Amino acid sequence: MILGVALTNSFGAHPAAWRLPHVNPEAYTDVDVTVEHARTAERGGLQFVFIADRLFLHGDLAESNPLFNMDPIITLSAIAQSTERIGLVGTASTSLFEPYLLARQLKTLDVISSGRVGWNAIPSFEPDAFANFGKEPPARENKYERLHEVMQVVQALWGSWGYEAGKPDQQGMYADPAHVKPVNLYGTQVGARGPLPVPPSEQGQPVIIMPASSGYGLQAAVMYANIIIAMPSSIEEGRAQRQAIRQATAQAGRNPEDIKYLAFAGFTTGDTEREALDTRLALDAHTDIRLPLARLSSYLGLHQQLTQPDKPLTAAQLAAVQAHPGDARSARTVALAHAGWSPRDILAHAIFDPSPSVVGTAEQVADHLQEWFEADAADGFMLNFDDFSTEVGNFVDDVVPVLQARGIFHNTYKGKTLRDHLGVPAQYGFDSRVAGPSV
Repeated sequence: MILGVALTNSFGAHPAAWRLPHVNPEAYTDVDVTVEHARTAERGGLQFVFIADRLFLHGDLAESNPLFNMDPIITLSAIAQSTERIGLVGTASTSLFEPYLLARQLKTLDVISSGRVGWNAIPSFEPDAFANFGKEPPARENKYERLHEVMQVVQALWGSWGYEAGKPDQQGMYADPAHVKPVNLYGTQVGARGPLPVPPSEQGQPVIIMPASSGYGLQAAVMYANIIIAMPSSIEEGRAQRQAIRQATAQAGRNPEDIKYLAFAGFTTGDTEREALDTRLALDAHTDIRLPLARLSSYLGLHQQLTQPDKPLTAAQLAAVQAHPGDARSARTVALAHAGWSPRDILAHAIFDPSPSVVGTAEQVADHLQEWFEADAADGFMLNFDDFSTEVGNFVDDVVPVLQARGIFHNTYKGKTLRDHLGVPAQYGFDSRVAGPSV
């Protein structure tokens, strides 16, 4: 299976991670902290680290750190110099960055990292992001029109310094200029002359990652992406979405095996389930429990407030609980209540996290990953951790050996590039097989 770790900030996925006594509260501006998390992930053989982005200040500074990193590409450049094998995936907007700049920065990073870079290509949608560039958000269809143009111009620029240009020859040419050519590619919104002054990397050009979507977004993802990342809430949803993507990929003219489907998953581990829950409770203690308790009551189908958060539900309450039909999280919540967990402990099981999460032992975490993987609900996972300072290491030291012993995760890197790690095909320039909108 493929495993990437989301290092969106220097603290963790839980908004209170920065308050923990063992955490450096200034880690947001300390790139060495993020570098160390990446080195730990590399020690465990994880295929890549991932840094998401939003182009505006996101978060309530009175309560927590900014949710997103200061700048993904610059941060990944620092990580590249301190690691050797692990892939480096960063987010950059197709809506607000010009394709020549994107192509140059991403391919430069790919060259200096010896072919380990991936680009999470996303269109921006938030008014705050457009405001920072002095623009108004476009209509949805125009957003994807620009995305298609940017993707095609960027890939054309990546391929503009051809392999045939050769290596520098001190007795002859540095590069054959006949094979370093302008692209002269222009659409209605973006364009570039080229060529790009960056030769091929060890993997040719960066891997492309995109989020799962529908409609215009799905059409774009199956045309360009090597990796599609999703947030399914159940095995059934993951399996259905993965199959829909594979079918759409074939319709776009590509081999469905060329795209890997990854699902988000979150974890907090401990030697026992109780220990893991206590770790999560130490974080939850910094947040207001009243709103989650009210939401929990609704998920249990109760029409009353839960006034005793530290005691299991009464027999009368258990007789009244019922799961919402078709809601996997509601069903899990009801099961935890019947198992005798208190409301506070049910919340500590991360039932309201955006993606399925396990708070438990290394074996329980491995069970979750193996169940999804063997059910064809995912080709791999984007890992989220509450507290990066402890949980990345816990996963590497405790969960990875279990997965390796079960034969579902590799024991060592087999290649050097991100394409090697992911098992996606070589590509240089635009994929001529693709059928879809063109510039």
